[in-house]
Amino acid sequence: MENAVLDQASPASDTIDPRLIVALDVPSVAEAEALVARIDNEAVFFKIGYQLAFAGGLLLARDLKASGRKVFLDMKLLDIDNTVAKGVESVVRMGVDMLTLHAYPKAMRAAVEAARGSDLCLLGVTVLTSMDADDLADAGYAATPEQLVLRRAAQARDAGMGGIVCSAAEARAVRTIVGPGMAIVTPGIRPAGAEHGDQKRVMTPAQALEAGASHLVVGRPVSAASDPAAAARAIRLEMAQY
Repeated sequence: MENAVLDQASPASDTIDPRLIVALDVPSVAEAEALVARIDNEAVFFKIGYQLAFAGGLLLARDLKASGRKVFLDMKLLDIDNTVAKGVESVVRMGVDMLTLHAYPKAMRAAVEAARGSDLCLLGVTVLTSMDADDLADAGYAATPEQLVLRRAAQARDAGMGGIVCSAAEARAVRTIVGPGMAIVTPGIRPAGAEHGDQKRVMTPAQALEAGASHLVVGRPVSAASDPAAAARAIRLEMAQY
């Protein structure tokens, strides 16, 4: 790739807070590279989800890693055990830092075994932050979002997962279940005054960290800002209090 930012080594993650994960939720690799350039090393950790992954983002993930940055693949895997395991083995070979799968016990156990001995942090997705109690009821669940999150958090802990993805609204309760060693990655982060968009269970960066989150995923408040670098910097300054 002919991108000067990716050709240059990123500052070490101990100088740029790696707890901030910027979502590269854009439709093309060119736009993702431009966003990384505009952020201008105010973030070192980037999330690649479906939209970008299916448009060349997996190759971009390798380039980001080669430049010294961190990569979170948000693939939300769920399939039969063997298929999940083979997928995880392929992701391990990519050398990325985090990978999501839905927090179903059999899938998590298969993934943990496939990733054993690697540095890949497997994250169990509990309940999507775009879903509330009415959405769960429509999907056939009798549990509230918090009840389902806590059940899946315990199952992820027991399966040996590296962490959990949940709303910051559930982070405090999840932390009591998973203990201090597991990552708690919280999407749906919105700085004070920011639009919520399609997220229904949101918190500010300070609130999320105070509640026990270890990593914050921020998308539109950075990617849609007129100055993404300034937006990322403001979030980092807020995070620095914790």
